[in-house]
Amino acid sequence: MRKFWLVGGVGVGAAMCFVALLVVGTYSAAAGLGGGGSGAVGLAKGAVPTKYQPLVEKWGNLCPAINPALLAAQLYQESGWDPGAESPAAAQGIAQFIPGTWAGHGIDGDDDGDRDVWDPADAIPSAASYDCELAGYVKKVPGDATDNMLAAYNAGAYRVIKAGGVPGISETENYVKIIRSLEKSFAKPVGRVQPSQQAAGAIYFAQKKLGTKYLWGGNGTAEQGGRFDCSGLTQAAYRTVDIELPRVANDQYNAGPHPSRDELLPGDLVFFSDDLANSRAIHHVGLYVGGGYMINAPYTGAVIRFDKIDSPDYFGATRVTKDGAAALPATQPAA
Repeated sequence: MRKFWLVGGVGVGAAMCFVALLVVGTYSAAAGLGGGGSGAVGLAKGAVPTKYQPLVEKWGNLCPAINPALLAAQLYQESGWDPGAESPAAAQGIAQFIPGTWAGHGIDGDDDGDRDVWDPADAIPSAASYDCELAGYVKKVPGDATDNMLAAYNAGAYRVIKAGGVPGISETENYVKIIRSLEKSFAKPVGRVQPSQQAAGAIYFAQKKLGTKYLWGGNGTAEQGGRFDCSGLTQAAYRTVDIELPRVANDQYNAGPHPSRDELLPGDLVFFSDDLANSRAIHHVGLYVGGGYMINAPYTGAVIRFDKIDSPDYFGATRVTKDGAAALPATQPAA
């Protein structure tokens, strides 16, 4: 069990003043944030499970229309990194190929003499290869090449060519938006991450819960006495500002871009993991308030309180965005 350090002698009223000072001070210090740089797209820390990261990094650079973060977003959206996933429509494996598409577009990614849809060493390269094949079909279509490729993946290349871009089909438009939003949560940020517009409201909710007893699985309902666990608290805090996060902490990590430790701002979600190279091993989340502290629901027997974020299991942070949260699948298969 990880150790937490309580802000000693801080009552609820004084604690709220403490939060206000941290928020104002941290945002003042960050007033110059903004602007980004340019360069190759890398993967955010631990966003891709370690065993798949080399495949995603290699094959995500197969053609200009894709990058590792985009490929990761597709795989996460399709299967939640589950190589044994199978949908009711018979889509199979980590990349969710239907048998007919696999027969025509699956490749032997690991050169072992077979094409196995259930083997990520074949399925991940096949997903990248298929993306690039589609990009080639629509390369002369006006507009963003990656958007057009994703639209072709969803609706077919002919419809994209006929429409002269992303066709006005709600399912296709939504698919493109989801993947492009998820892409940002899997990408290593280049330059500064833009401040959140909803962070203050989320903090306001969390600070009102200081002193509330922890409850494993708690969502804050009346039947639960208004009690929370760690991810239940962060989910409820962002729900008050009209952002719906997933219920589980390791999925909340994918709800936006990832600021570095020295770029944290109030409202960022901060995460702690048993494996510092794998976001799927995250076991705890808190709401950063500035000054190296978070509000969190730590464990059974404790109360919602302030704790320092710097500990050996500190994993990283997410700056929640509305589009990022909305892009996440409602439920995820076990990874």
